[in-house]
Amino acid sequence: MRRLLIVALLGLCSIPSLAAAQDLALKRVMLSSAGLGYFEYEATVENDATLKLTVPLDQVDDVLKSLVVYDEKGGVGGLSLPGKEPLKQAFKDLPFDENALISTEGLLTALKGARVTVSGSRALSGRIVSLQPEASTSKDGTTLGVRNRVTLMTDSGLQQFVIEDMESLQFDDPAIRAKIAKALAAIEANRATDARTLELTTKGQGKRAVRVAYIVSVPVWKASYRMTLPGDAASPKAALQGWATIENMSGQDWKGVELTLASGRPVAFHQALYEAYYVTRPEIPVEVAGRLIPNVDRGGVAAKAMPPPAPAPAAPASIGRQRDMAAPAFAAAPPVAQSAEQFEATDAATQVTFKFPRPVDVTNGRTLSIPILDRQVPAERLALFQADTAARNPLAAIRLTNDGDTGLPPGILTLYERDKTGNVSYVGDARLSAFPTGETRLLPYALDEKITIERDPAQSQRVANGTIANGALRSSLIVRQNMTYRVKGTLKEPRKLIVVQNRLAGWTLVKPDAKGIEISEGNYRIPFQLVAGNDTQAFEVVQEQTRQQELRLLDGSAEQLGVYARANEFDAKTRDVLTKVLQLQQGVAEAQRALGQVDAERNQIVEEQARIRENIGKVPAGSDLQKRYLATLEKQENDLDTLSKKRADAQKAVDGAREALRSYIAQLG
Repeated sequence: MRRLLIVALLGLCSIPSLAAAQDLALKRVMLSSAGLGYFEYEATVENDATLKLTVPLDQVDDVLKSLVVYDEKGGVGGLSLPGKEPLKQAFKDLPFDENALISTEGLLTALKGARVTVSGSRALSGRIVSLQPEASTSKDGTTLGVRNRVTLMTDSGLQQFVIEDMESLQFDDPAIRAKIAKALAAIEANRATDARTLELTTKGQGKRAVRVAYIVSVPVWKASYRMTLPGDAASPKAALQGWATIENMSGQDWKGVELTLASGRPVAFHQALYEAYYVTRPEIPVEVAGRLIPNVDRGGVAAKAMPPPAPAPAAPASIGRQRDMAAPAFAAAPPVAQSAEQFEATDAATQVTFKFPRPVDVTNGRTLSIPILDRQVPAERLALFQADTAARNPLAAIRLTNDGDTGLPPGILTLYERDKTGNVSYVGDARLSAFPTGETRLLPYALDEKITIERDPAQSQRVANGTIANGALRSSLIVRQNMTYRVKGTLKEPRKLIVVQNRLAGWTLVKPDAKGIEISEGNYRIPFQLVAGNDTQAFEVVQEQTRQQELRLLDGSAEQLGVYARANEFDAKTRDVLTKVLQLQQGVAEAQRALGQVDAERNQIVEEQARIRENIGKVPAGSDLQKRYLATLEKQENDLDTLSKKRADAQKAVDGAREALRSYIAQLG
């Protein structure tokens, strides 16, 4: 016995065909370092046409957001594509679901009541009543399998047939056959669940070229560089070669496409356009959008205006090749292999583009690495000291200048160096940030252990000037931060050292002179010239800050006033006033000391009286000791009277001294 497939069940069912659509051919690809790709397709059409484009499911949102059509002689009719869940939508209005098409018995059960015609050992026609699976056994009782018995309501009453014994089955109702055909077509169209086919209609007259383009997410293309330093350390240039690494993860092969690479930071958003949103009034859908977070040596600005540098040798119009003549003192070595083909570089307002000179082929899932730059660039060797990176040694670095016509994208830089015999060795890696034309970059690539640097920080302060007004001394205090660098190393030739020093906010650099100093990301980059030899050399960096302070003369201590009265930074009149205030203040202090002495004597007598009164109660009345205690108390009472008058005079002296001090300060204005 055999099972019938659904396709056999359909028999004469007709499946509706889709309107003929013309495929678009991929012609141009532009990859952005921001992780976006521009894909441009092209087709030649005549009059009105329908264009077909299949894209991965995860790209549909971006395609719907960015798709643009270029048609000089026509217009866009519209774009259509299956819903995000097309299969679910296709079965929405059908009398059965997708599971019913898994088996014949499932479909017959779902369409119970439908009229069918069966052919085979028995010809039957009637409506489906029920389907009952039953076990099939041999004569000896062995189970052979499951058979499905269908009951039909015929004109002659209920009759049965076994699905496994029939030859064909036809649904008599054309509408049911059409629905089954529609469901099968939807299943076929939805077979590739990770892709969607878009149909774009164009309206126009005559034969013409139509281009369709869109922006989608792609892997970020990466730039990397190789630099070979010449054997002569004084040589002003070095060979720089740049490569681009790209990946084709688009889901399709690139065959003969025009390839362009763009380096920039465009603002880019994503929006879920390929989603069905349902809202209840008065609510509105939430608008979701990303944001640009603009934020690595990125160059610096001069701390002080400097004369323009001498003009560099003219660079080629495009990023071309140049070769420097090798110095006679060094052995000649074979040059770095140059790229066979050069990208055409263009510097736009917000990005740099590199266009490959010929079409390229990249199979889906493959990686391609190709050179985009090959020329000589100005490169100066120096030592760069960054205490946060290495506390005691500078970094070997190069100062790279972009004297070309276009900027360079960021990337890693691998450095090689020739020796005097022409042999090449690897010396380190560096990071190159986005590099506009005309700018310079400091690129450290290794630790220079031949040079040792020690730092000695110190801080001092001094008074700059002072004025007295409204009973207060207003003065300027200059605080100075000193950092002394002591450099020790065995140098065979002079070398430039650049020190990265933290730039204190609100402070002024007073040493060294700001000429030739750059400011980069909150730091000074200060150049010093190291002479040949092994002597220790010292360099000092000084920053100052002026702070305004105020001292109320009535509240100032004698120590503070004494310091200011002796300050040569103040004019003579101010010093005289401070000296007078100090003298009056000392008068107040002396009067207070005298008052304090009177109070001390009085307190001593009061304490002694308390002791005597306690003892009087313990001695016999009328005894000589009692009489002596009483006589002492009488004398002490007389002394207290005298001290009371003396204290009143002392208090007057204190009040008078204070009044004199207040009056003097008040008349100062």
